[in-house]
Amino acid sequence: MKGTTHALIGTTTGLMTASIYQTDLSSMSLLVAIGTVSGLIPDLDIDGKLSNRITFSKKFLQIVSQSIAIFIIAYSLFTGIGMEKWIGVGAGITIIIISSLIRQRRMLTITGIGVLVGGQSLEENWIWLLGIYIIIASFVSHRSYTHSILGIIFFGVIASSLEKSLVLDGVFVTCILGYISHLIADMKVFPVNKRGIKLFLPFSRKQF
Repeated sequence: MKGTTHALIGTTTGLMTASIYQTDLSSMSLLVAIGTVSGLIPDLDIDGKLSNRITFSKKFLQIVSQSIAIFIIAYSLFTGIGMEKWIGVGAGITIIIISSLIRQRRMLTITGIGVLVGGQSLEENWIWLLGIYIIIASFVSHRSYTHSILGIIFFGVIASSLEKSLVLDGVFVTCILGYISHLIADMKVFPVNKRGIKLFLPFSRKQF
């Protein structure tokens, strides 16, 4: 299922929840936004538009890293003495090699770490929990753990913490409905899906 479809379904869950809770316009707008994001979140486990939008591009990281590496090499050559000079040169070369090998998926890992640290600094549980979710998503294969019951439970913990932080009824329900809507839309029962989701990982790899 395409990302735009998932986003639209998520938006609908936000509108439905706002209607049920009879929220005001500003709260409804927030629930719609939360529903839209929740409907897309499971696809953080793939190198795609969503993961790319929340990370710096691989090219950007390479340019920054290699610029720093060149500076280190030049600085070491001109100011270093003896072994110190060659350690600096070696460090610069190592940075260039590593930055040339990094993949966009690892940029998602770095983003997750940043969100985790940011959440701890702000003392917001939902933010650092989301950071952990992003880190996990950057390592698992597509339509695996983020598309399972374990994924729903983990995101439910994030959603519960977010609702407490925002002090807004309906946030948890919107998050869960948006997330589950994504999983349902990715099931094999729909002809557009060539493969389904492994709902009961790690206990079963059967696709639904």
